[in-house]
Amino acid sequence: MKKIILSASIILVGLSVQAGISGEPSVINSIIINSVVTQDEYKEVAADAVPAAVKSTIEKSFPNTKLEKSYKNEKNEYKLEISSGDKKYTIFTDASGNIIKK
Repeated sequence: MKKIILSASIILVGLSVQAGISGEPSVINSIIINSVVTQDEYKEVAADAVPAAVKSTIEKSFPNTKLEKSYKNEKNEYKLEISSGDKKYTIFTDASGNIIKK
């Protein structure tokens, strides 16, 4: 997301500079870009703080796995790190246990 915003900014600035050079010299083109970047920052929570619906989804969807770490963000979405033997996976769910694709 940051790369997309940065790329768009660079392109727009490049176009405005080119337009200023090829246009009338007395006209100054300026573009103001306001962007809001939101990050879903997850904070680690204890396994006990994970709702039963989320645990049930993990047990049903990913049998024979172990919940290693769990994180929660402001939107009540959970980032769960699970493992099965040597393999590790990261799963995202909402508070109701619905799996979110990220």
